[in-house]
Amino acid sequence: MVNEQDIFDDETTVFEDEHHEEHNDIELTDEEATEANKLKQLRQKIAKLDEEKRQILEDSAREKADFLNARRRLEVERSQDKVRQTMKHIEKLLPLCDSFDMARSNKEAWEKADEQWRKGIEGIHTQLQQILTSYGITEIAADKMAFDPYKHEAIGTVPVDDKSLDGTVIATLQKGYEMNTGETVEVIRPARVTTGTYEG
Repeated sequence: MVNEQDIFDDETTVFEDEHHEEHNDIELTDEEATEANKLKQLRQKIAKLDEEKRQILEDSAREKADFLNARRRLEVERSQDKVRQTMKHIEKLLPLCDSFDMARSNKEAWEKADEQWRKGIEGIHTQLQQILTSYGITEIAADKMAFDPYKHEAIGTVPVDDKSLDGTVIATLQKGYEMNTGETVEVIRPARVTTGTYEG
């Protein structure tokens, strides 16, 4: 014979087991939610750290580029300063070149001078030319060239019958000099010239 108490006890046990399982399910759901929330927070932190890392790398690259640009500008400025100083130095030597040219321009007087003296002067002139060459200095081509306002300074004009000589350098009164810096050619002093004017 089935005892009512036993049935009641069995039902109570089943109810308690079901209640315990439900409680366990709720606890698992809570733990899963907590873990999911932690995972979400970790992902957010990782994303934030990745963004900070990207920003740091960008800032670092920008600062490096700024540094390299500043260093290049400084190198260019130093190079330009060196060129300017060389040009100033050469400008001081140009009157010597003019003096040599003037001394030899009167061929009759030059030929009458003592030969040993002439050779000494020519030797000094050669040394001066070597100094100029070592700095990349050359004479500016002028005679029979088309007038170039950057390289030539017109002192006067000469009437010409030939139309092809119009605007052309007829004579050089004072030589001009330019310097090849390796990157550009800088005019130290323009050639002083007369130009042809066609009057047809």
